[in-house]
Amino acid sequence: GNMSFSCLEPQVVPVTFLSSSSFLALRGASGQDEVFVSFQFRTWNKEGLLLSSKLHRSSGGFLLYLSDGRVKINLHKTGRVLSDIAAGAGLNNGQWHSVSLSVKRNRISIRVDNDVTSSAHTFIPLQIYSDVFYFGGCPSSGNISECNTSFGGFQGCMRHISIGNKAVDMISIQQNGFGNFSDLQIDLCGITDRCLPNYCEHGGECSQSWNSFHCNCANTGYKGATCHYPIYEQSCEAYKHRGNTSGFYNIDSDGSGPLGPFLVYCNMTDATWTIIQHNSTNLTRVKSANRENPHTVFFKYSASLDQLQATINLADHCEQELAYYCKKSRLLDKSDGMPLSWWIGRTNETHTYWGGSLPAVQKCACGLEGSCIDSQHYCNCDADRDEWTNDTGFLSYKDHLPVTEIVITDTDRPNSEAAYKLGPLLCRGDRTFWNSASFNTESSYLHFPTFHGEFSADVSFFFKTTASSGVFLENLGIQDFIRIELQSPYEVAFSFDVGNGPSEVIVQSRNSLNDNQWHYVKAERNVKEASLQIDQLPQRSQSAPPDGHIRLQLNSQLFVGGTASRQKGFLGCIRSLRLNGMALDLEERAKITPGVEPGCPGHCSSYGNLCHNGGKCREKYSGFSCDCTFSAYAGPFCKKGKHISAYFWTGTSVTYNFQEYYTLAKNTSSHASSFYADMTLAREAITFAFRTTRTPSLLLYVSSFYKEYLSVILTRNGDLQIRYKLDSHQDPDVFSISFKNVADGQLQHVKINREEETLFVEVNQNERMKFILSSGTEFNAIKSLTLGKILENSDVDEETMKANSQGFVGCLSSVQFNHIAPLKAALHHSSSAPVIVKGRFTESNCGTLTGADSTSSETTHSFADHSGPIDEGKPLANAIRSDSAIIGGVIAVVIFILLCITAVAIRIYKKKGIYSKNEAKGSENEDSAESALKSELSMQNTANENQKEYFF
Repeated sequence: GNMSFSCLEPQVVPVTFLSSSSFLALRGASGQDEVFVSFQFRTWNKEGLLLSSKLHRSSGGFLLYLSDGRVKINLHKTGRVLSDIAAGAGLNNGQWHSVSLSVKRNRISIRVDNDVTSSAHTFIPLQIYSDVFYFGGCPSSGNISECNTSFGGFQGCMRHISIGNKAVDMISIQQNGFGNFSDLQIDLCGITDRCLPNYCEHGGECSQSWNSFHCNCANTGYKGATCHYPIYEQSCEAYKHRGNTSGFYNIDSDGSGPLGPFLVYCNMTDATWTIIQHNSTNLTRVKSANRENPHTVFFKYSASLDQLQATINLADHCEQELAYYCKKSRLLDKSDGMPLSWWIGRTNETHTYWGGSLPAVQKCACGLEGSCIDSQHYCNCDADRDEWTNDTGFLSYKDHLPVTEIVITDTDRPNSEAAYKLGPLLCRGDRTFWNSASFNTESSYLHFPTFHGEFSADVSFFFKTTASSGVFLENLGIQDFIRIELQSPYEVAFSFDVGNGPSEVIVQSRNSLNDNQWHYVKAERNVKEASLQIDQLPQRSQSAPPDGHIRLQLNSQLFVGGTASRQKGFLGCIRSLRLNGMALDLEERAKITPGVEPGCPGHCSSYGNLCHNGGKCREKYSGFSCDCTFSAYAGPFCKKGKHISAYFWTGTSVTYNFQEYYTLAKNTSSHASSFYADMTLAREAITFAFRTTRTPSLLLYVSSFYKEYLSVILTRNGDLQIRYKLDSHQDPDVFSISFKNVADGQLQHVKINREEETLFVEVNQNERMKFILSSGTEFNAIKSLTLGKILENSDVDEETMKANSQGFVGCLSSVQFNHIAPLKAALHHSSSAPVIVKGRFTESNCGTLTGADSTSSETTHSFADHSGPIDEGKPLANAIRSDSAIIGGVIAVVIFILLCITAVAIRIYKKKGIYSKNEAKGSENEDSAESALKSELSMQNTANENQKEYFF
């Protein structure tokens, strides 16, 4: 019959709608009472008009459009929406999707991708007679679209367009002009997948539209247009110098590199410690292990080994405590020299040295120190004794840390047992954070290998200078380049070229940047944009041109602090320079470069404001520290409220001399020297807490060389009273706070602040009270501050004298006068501080107790009288004194001997009792390996002590 050996596929002619103003107008079959239109489309846009038509002989129509990735139809007439239905979901995924629209009589139906579940239909109150169908948009009259929609036209591709079950021939429409169209591309689908390749980094989710792509960086730990730059700091050291206190933090050790952030604990002491935990921190006991059946334990950390390695490489020092307890369990078999137990480090290498020893030396700490219990062995456990001993110490060779595995093989002999405990990984400091170089001439520079940041490049560093301009860094290519420079004292520029012509991002500051203080610079360039940020100023960004060149190609060396032409060089310091997360070692390169010196002094000018509450900034080669000697607070920034408390007895007096402090401050060039230079105060800030039941009492007294004073007393009925005398010719201003009896044995917190003639008083965080002074506004020539009893002659009012006659008996805590902490000075710095202590004075935790009577705890830090006890009795006659001394000496010797004999007897009796009790309890504590081992060690130590005592 009639046949041919071929199969002609129907020709598919796609159409590309290039812009939001594109449209295709096709005529329908007029006069029919039903409409059927079908087509396929693909797009990246969530919104766009797919199909529209006017109603015949009426003011209305319908719109078929994309909204949030769904197909919706909107039927309207004379401004009223008659129907609005939707079908499908996620249709903006760049794949082909089919849509069919059916209108018959009063029923309208939509089907998406031939899926019955993705269809919708409804009844409409009118019939549709369509003459023209508009695909993708509508023609415009002037600047107004005839569709009058709130969303734009369709951008994407269509194919298989069919009207009334008749396929539309797009080639004939293009050639013969049947229909009308604008800004179309026929016989080609020009859609571009802008998420392939995916430029979203660190797991960022890529989404796209017709013109661009977008990266969703949520929960990645990164930010920016391509999720490139980390939102977390590189180390605990960096968090510390943002003013953060100890706590859990996410750190990103390689910055914008491939490794993600992870959680650590930052211990912000004078040295900053990073603490990384693992899954087995308890003491674990081991029995019945041998070489054929070893006991092996694996340690899993809260970070990957690559993340741990990056953190260890950043640190100045790392260590990990490893404790090995043993009873007839050896670490080394001396007969064949083979290890019986070992540990494995980060690089999967086996190590046979133990805590406190050195690598490549098969020893323990006691072997290096020569203190092993058996001098023939290098570890205590190798003595192989039938009693508990241990080899404990810190492993501190960074290349071997952390410990990932421990293997034990010598616990299968009779009465043989071992136990181990591995502490967390501890790392101190960040050697890159303070890594710096000083550029002394404009022609000096440091050079490094070419910077490779083709699609993403970020540069961050600190600088300080007094120069008005200079290039921080530059890297050139054949045409491309990248440069960051200080253009003026108020302006930093980031300029680059990736083949689209030179571009520049500029950040301007209101304050000068050449003030010889550290300023932070962060520049980033990726395929979407370039950005620049200085300190905490708003970030400036510049979008990349659409469909332009995106690859940064550099081939010369990277110049830091200057340029290849040796012009416009930088004068000053650059610190903590990181490129794409990798730190450059400026100090090491500066050591061999003329005109450049390693390091950069003068950190206190920038970071001194981190030292709070009177703490003094002290320069260090790498960084700074806060000296909290004269502050009532402690911690790395003198912010940690340390409740320093003391118990005062009858006659106790603590006097702090301001004049001596002024001399000390002047000699040390302290910031406080200007504060006390003329010894006249226009304001005071006083805080303290107290606890007492004695009234009247003197709490605090500040004297002056001009007979001016301030006294804070408790009256006989328990009222708090503040008495200011700022004019020696007037009576003092007296302010009483009498809302309750504050001498009730409870801890009372008091804040007193004076600003010239205005006085504010707050007790126990109640409402702050305001008073006005009439005696003056300046406290002239202050001399000293006294807590407790005034011992020197003073010209004070009668009420203050009555309170002083009793002195103060009770607890004083957290006393601070402006930036002076007299209790802290007396208790912790008595030898260097200008403080005089008289009478009985005991450090205490009474400032934190809740009970009324805290005298039982005043035993920890006793101070003797600096000038001898106050002797109020009469001297004895010389003869009586001499006889008493002889008789008393004989009696004392006899009593002492009797007491010694009694004490020894009692101790032996008690030890027997303890030993028998521990023996009885030994079988009851098997639940906890650690408590059981401690119990055994205690019993063993007790037995040893008993043997020594019986021998004695």
